[in-house]
Amino acid sequence: MPQPFKQWTVLPHGKLRQIEENILTVVGTLQMPLVELQRRMTVIRLNDGRLVIFSAIALDDDEMQALEAWGRPTFLIVPNAHHRMDARPWFDRYPSMMVVAPEGARETVEEVVPVHSVMPQFEDPNLEYIVVPGTRQREAALLHRSPRGATLVLNDVVGNIRGEGGFGGWVLRLAGFAGDDAQVPRAVRAAMVHDKHALRVQLQAWSHIDALRRVLVSHGDPIEDKPRQTLRELAAALH
Repeated sequence: MPQPFKQWTVLPHGKLRQIEENILTVVGTLQMPLVELQRRMTVIRLNDGRLVIFSAIALDDDEMQALEAWGRPTFLIVPNAHHRMDARPWFDRYPSMMVVAPEGARETVEEVVPVHSVMPQFEDPNLEYIVVPGTRQREAALLHRSPRGATLVLNDVVGNIRGEGGFGGWVLRLAGFAGDDAQVPRAVRAAMVHDKHALRVQLQAWSHIDALRRVLVSHGDPIEDKPRQTLRELAAALH
């Protein structure tokens, strides 16, 4: 992964997209040695207007103004040690933010930004912070519930990049982040997943959420067509 930024550095990205009354998402691209990697930031607004930033991306002035008009950035979630690239600039811009990272990633994240909590309390019953089982406490997720349904926000544990061609697409397919279907990437299994059974049980548990409308992942398209079935298939593939 590229080195973490020390200053606010805007890389190519799209516009903030509102997918629920209290959920925004934006997709950017990151140039890596062999591939151009799609990456996603998700923003959830709590019931008092505070914002939870999951896997931060530095945005241009127009998009940042739109985000600030929408709510107050309060929680900065670094969901694993590979997603700390924009953490320092975000914290410098909003020094009152609470930085959150899972315990297994804390030491590496703290090389660039202080970690204030490994288990945040949002004081909002609609949002749950989850340390993904089976990942050595290295991967975080969110589950948001609303009257319209539930949204599961995952990071690297599921990849769903579609339509990537050429050599870069081949590399992403080889790593398991791209393909014809969503999958637990091979690279993530090798580096992070130490207990496949625990992860399989968690995926199965999420698949039983009746109101689940979508799964957002940091690398790839939202899973909105039969998300519960997709989670069941991902669980079954872990053997």
